[in-house]
Amino acid sequence: MFSRIRSDIQCILDRDPAARSTWEVLTCYPGLHAVILHRPAHWCWNHGLKWLGRFISNFSRFLTGIEIHPGAKIGERVFFDHAMGVVVGETAEIGDGCTIYQGVTLGGTSLYKGTKRHPTLGRDVVVSAGAKVLGGFEVGDGAKIGSNAVVIKPVPAGATAVGIPARIIPSKEGVSADVTTQERKFTAYGITQEDDPVSQALRGLIDSAAGQDHQIALLWKAIETLSTSRSEADCMPQDAARKECFEAEKLNQLVGK
Repeated sequence: MFSRIRSDIQCILDRDPAARSTWEVLTCYPGLHAVILHRPAHWCWNHGLKWLGRFISNFSRFLTGIEIHPGAKIGERVFFDHAMGVVVGETAEIGDGCTIYQGVTLGGTSLYKGTKRHPTLGRDVVVSAGAKVLGGFEVGDGAKIGSNAVVIKPVPAGATAVGIPARIIPSKEGVSADVTTQERKFTAYGITQEDDPVSQALRGLIDSAAGQDHQIALLWKAIETLSTSRSEADCMPQDAARKECFEAEKLNQLVGK
């Protein structure tokens, strides 16, 4: 039990730059308290002590502002960051290494008891603030859910879901949110420059503007070339006429003599 708590504390120290010490995390992080209190509530629920499990869950909600149904399954190194107003349904499953921010709902859309009504999050999933994941589908390993997104369909591993309803942005490199390996880098709120639609739009506008500037420069160069050629062409007939007049005048002078 204590080794698991140490693992929970370490994952918070790894992912939250505001966490300064183990003692601070242990005493001042409601996300950690919610996870610790969920374990006895889940044990009671699975061993037929339904009321006691719900009571512990309700007590945890009162202390932390995080509502986790005692029937929900939560893996190791799960971090509820800030997490006020988080709701996790009865049949929800949260994989190892997941990060869930404030205002998130892992809810169900079915009213039938005994069915899988809530989502299953794979390993190292990041669910950003205000997101709603609704339904009994799976969110793949390393996926990211954008802030305020409403997800109502499965999300592939490594992909990003943004918008209302959420649209899927496939992963380019399959980068996961896991922080337990050196090859993978945790992304706060699940947003990276490659996945952020605003960043992509701005990058597209910048590239388009640069391309237009290049085309305008080429057009100006072509116009200057044409102008020079036309000026030369306009001058040529005038020079020829002057030469002809000069020769005619000289001929007249000779004839006159």
